[in-house]
Amino acid sequence: MTAAVLAVNAGLQRALSSLLWLYTLVLIGRAVISWFPITPGTPLETVARVLERLTEPLLRPIRRILPPVRAGGMAIDLSIIIAILGLGIVGPIIISAL
Repeated sequence: MTAAVLAVNAGLQRALSSLLWLYTLVLIGRAVISWFPITPGTPLETVARVLERLTEPLLRPIRRILPPVRAGGMAIDLSIIIAILGLGIVGPIIISAL
């Protein structure tokens, strides 16, 4: 491989790694914001909607396979944990394959 191809490949790997890290932070943000009551019309509602739009395409299929677990009178959604673990496992494999 030429130096130019290696440089492009390294740049692509860094960019993909950064995107996966950023998306993981978005997933964590969604989990944290779900712990707080959200009043309609507030800036927090806007943030929650943006995080939902960014994460729901990944979380929805996971929830179909693993629905929220009932614990007493509440349900625990494990889809965010599964998504973060999946990104942590599959992400490096994809990046190293480039």
